[in-house]
Amino acid sequence: MKIGEASSASGVSQRMIRHYEKIGLIGAAPRRQSGYRDYSDADLHRLRFIANARDLGFPIEDIRSLLSLWSDGARESADVKHIALTRAAELHRKALGLEALRRSLLDLAERCNGDERPDCPIIDALQTK
Repeated sequence: MKIGEASSASGVSQRMIRHYEKIGLIGAAPRRQSGYRDYSDADLHRLRFIANARDLGFPIEDIRSLLSLWSDGARESADVKHIALTRAAELHRKALGLEALRRSLLDLAERCNGDERPDCPIIDALQTK
């Protein structure tokens, strides 16, 4: 199937399909006589796997590792679990950082009168950092 059909069937944009080919997450699709790429059902399955991994927040290098494990019938689930738990810990760290930012913004907004006067602790904080 052509790239547009593969995109529709997998939910991955044409641009990202080309990108995944370029960085080696999927193999280069063979070309038809017309020059169009020709994607197989196996390519679609792999694209869906990549899309699902991206939706879970895995970075490209983790996806590369997961793809390798997925295709390895002798894989150990402990390896997959390690990748998932490492990513979960990173997401937790980021969530804590975002929560700290949210609390800071709420504190600044609470101290701001929000009226017609120019005094504003939000502006003061921004200009001092």
